[in-house]
Amino acid sequence: MKKVLMVLFTTTLLFSLACTSGNAGNKDIETKEESKSTVTKTENTEHKTAAIHLTKADFLDKVWDFETNSDKWVYRGDKPCIIDFYADWCGPCKIAAPILEELAKEYGDEIYVYKIDTEKERELASAFGIRSIPAFLYCPKEGEPQMAAGIGRTPEETKEMFKGVINDFLLGKK
Repeated sequence: MKKVLMVLFTTTLLFSLACTSGNAGNKDIETKEESKSTVTKTENTEHKTAAIHLTKADFLDKVWDFETNSDKWVYRGDKPCIIDFYADWCGPCKIAAPILEELAKEYGDEIYVYKIDTEKERELASAFGIRSIPAFLYCPKEGEPQMAAGIGRTPEETKEMFKGVINDFLLGKK
């Protein structure tokens, strides 16, 4: 399992089109994102198979309360999840987003797909050492999470990469 994850991680790094976090302080982006987040949160309430945007408070409640339990990972979810650390201005993040939405629908009640805007949730990005995006935290229901960065060379390759991690690491399907 660790060998598969290491190969996956190495592959994603090699083919990564990752962006570097930056672009802070752009009010137009922040204003557009605020209205977008409100719409997305409404959609998520109605459609449980869509990606769910998390704030720090949501993360502490649904994923891991690192403020109370910083020395030990204790996943709080009732099913595995993928957490997408992204920014609206990041090209590769824009490629990954619809793929993750598709997978959220495809896997339905088997996993959660969470999204964290690194521009708005800087403390969360910092807590996980996010230096380039997109970055993905894969959290199995039991055991330690794994972090990976970047996407594949094509959308198809990216989707297959995600499906491999979901099936092998998060769901234990072989």
